[in-house]
Amino acid sequence: MSFTGFRSYFCDEQRSHCQLWAINVCRLIEANVTSLIINSEEMSDIRHALLRRDPLSAAKEVLYHLDISLGSALQSSTGPTPGLEKSMVELVEEFIFHVPKDRNIQPKRMSCVQELQLLEIMCSYFQEQSKDAIRQIIFSALFSLQGNKADESRMAMLGKLVSMAIAVCRVPILECAAVWLQRTHSAWCVRLAQVLMDDYCTLVPCAISTLQNICSASPRFCCQLITAVTALYDFSSDELTPPPALLEMLVGWITEDPRLLLLTFINTPLNSSLPLGCLEITPLLGLLRWCVKAPLAYQRCRKPALTNGHGESEKGTASEELYSKLHLSVLQVFLMLQVHLTEQNLIGRLAVLPVESVATLVEEVSRLCEKLTPFPAANHIQLALDRLAQALQVAMATGALLCAREDLRALCSRLPHNNLLQLVMSGPVVQPPPHSGPFQPNMYPHIHPGRPSALSPHSPHPVLSPHPALSPHRPLTAHTAHPSLSPHAFHPAAMAFPYRPIR
Repeated sequence: MSFTGFRSYFCDEQRSHCQLWAINVCRLIEANVTSLIINSEEMSDIRHALLRRDPLSAAKEVLYHLDISLGSALQSSTGPTPGLEKSMVELVEEFIFHVPKDRNIQPKRMSCVQELQLLEIMCSYFQEQSKDAIRQIIFSALFSLQGNKADESRMAMLGKLVSMAIAVCRVPILECAAVWLQRTHSAWCVRLAQVLMDDYCTLVPCAISTLQNICSASPRFCCQLITAVTALYDFSSDELTPPPALLEMLVGWITEDPRLLLLTFINTPLNSSLPLGCLEITPLLGLLRWCVKAPLAYQRCRKPALTNGHGESEKGTASEELYSKLHLSVLQVFLMLQVHLTEQNLIGRLAVLPVESVATLVEEVSRLCEKLTPFPAANHIQLALDRLAQALQVAMATGALLCAREDLRALCSRLPHNNLLQLVMSGPVVQPPPHSGPFQPNMYPHIHPGRPSALSPHSPHPVLSPHPALSPHRPLTAHTAHPSLSPHAFHPAAMAFPYRPIR
């Protein structure tokens, strides 16, 4: 075969391969389109079948299809977590949260008994699902907020489900709720915390013991719950003051195991990006806000109620002791945090307490101090400022707060005078050695540059001149003898002015 014939043969073979590849691609596209049409038709058939069922049966059927769809997608996926199709989201919203797709159709509402049965079905499903990844993705598909009118129904169902999980100790649901609290906007987290506080602190006060026992079962959930609760009760009004039973429970949790406050922070990868507006990574800032603002807030509440008797005074004393214990525990957790930051080489690189949040706290304390009468509330104001100064000192020493002394003085310029706070703003006296690194946990950067000194440990000692010779002492003259005094010289009767003994 000549070269020209060979080239013609090769081109014909290449052209035939290209035509075959194009035919296969067209067949593949046609098959995918047909699959999409079938899936769409299947969803439409499922929806029409669900419309003919009662609300409870329809909700159970949607949970079944949701588990099959997401479970199979998660097993076959090797990349990121698969999302939920729009048609499945619409089924969930219509038949579980009762938001109709068609406005002309009146939604079917479940009775209270049917709603309780649905909550029991959900509890059983999450408890029996052995794979944590599937549990998390199903929980997220059900309760991730979509920014539509179904979000209110989602929050109502979520509050009831988590409350039931606390009552019957369903740990898998509490673990899913902990992740939800970590990745959801703080406004919705506060709403969930309000529901739980109403159920276990307000409506049935004796039920607080049930909530207290959850700490050993799901510490991760309790850590996130503390963060949400401290965001809820911010002392902005009397209604937003922590209930005494809640305060006692939290102090008990933290005193028993202070590491509880760092659980979420330690288990969160550094490269994970949390959504904007979510809760703080630790409850430390919220608890610090409680300890600092509590003396001022209780003094504000005490002014119109001075005649309530000894009961209010005893409650106030008990609360003051609890806040003192809480403040000590927060300082101890800062020291534990320093160990973790040092091990991970994060000292001076990661601010656990953002400066902006500390500035907001200082502004709130300043406004509270201005509203109180200086003289009666002087001790409470000084107590609040002492706690703030101690926390700032320890947070900066342990590397949790990255703030220069000049910025700290600017932040605290509007606060009343406090000796300890002035010392913290001035900085330590001990200079770090020159061979140390850029940041030492136990050293602070100086506000003023070091003054040169002749006695510096790294400068040569100056030559001192010898002492001049001293002249000899002159002899002392002898004292004259004192006149003898009678033994009754200082008796009151011998004194020139009238004297009357004190009876």
